Amino acid sequence: MKGLFLDFDGLVCDTESAARRSWAELYARLGHELPARLWARMAGRSSGHELAAADLAARLGRPVTDAELTWRAGRKRELADAEPLRPGVADLLDSARERGLGLAVVSSSARSWVLGHLARLGVGDRFAVVVTGDDEPRHKPAPDLYRHALTATGLAAAEVVAFEDSPSGVAAALAAGLRCVAVPNGAAPPAAELGRATLVLPTLAGVGIEALPA
Repeated sequence: MKGLFLDFDGLVCDTESAARRSWAELYARLGHELPARLWARMAGRSSGHELAAADLAARLGRPVTDAELTWRAGRKRELADAEPLRPGVADLLDSARERGLGLAVVSSSARSWVLGHLARLGVGDRFAVVVTGDDEPRHKPAPDLYRHALTATGLAAAEVVAFEDSPSGVAAALAAGLRCVAVPNGAAPPAAELGRATLVLPTLAGVGIEALPA
């Protein structure tokens, strides 16, 4: 093992819970409930907001207004800005650095979102490579972002372990030929839906590098 590639939203920081709660609150303001099955389709996808907006519009019988979408986006930012690193992430980054492993973030989100939060969390300098949805037209579950990260780091797929929290992220990592550790978050679909991962862990807290799939 020579490198670790980490998803950002929901893995490094639980911004997925912020996304889910902001949509749930908008649905509630408009007299509806965010369906759990819809969220399971949305999780880990950059197009998730489009799925939610289309579903909510169908329930309302009208398009969701720009003002409503702007409120939702602002609420997501407000909630996400209060989220810390997920348990075990700091220790994992420290252990990787001690062993000289290459570190990369691989996210479908916008670069400004990812870099802003990495800086806020004080870990921006830990990652030699940050690949985001701005770098490739196809996002997870397509493998393109992971392949981009492999090229940028000069590592082979067999030398890297990926960390993901969503079915679409797991699918992307596996399609790129990487082993993948899935770590569900508070907003993630049930762990059974992450079953294709090489290893599923309830948390990264207390997990040493030696416990990762070789």
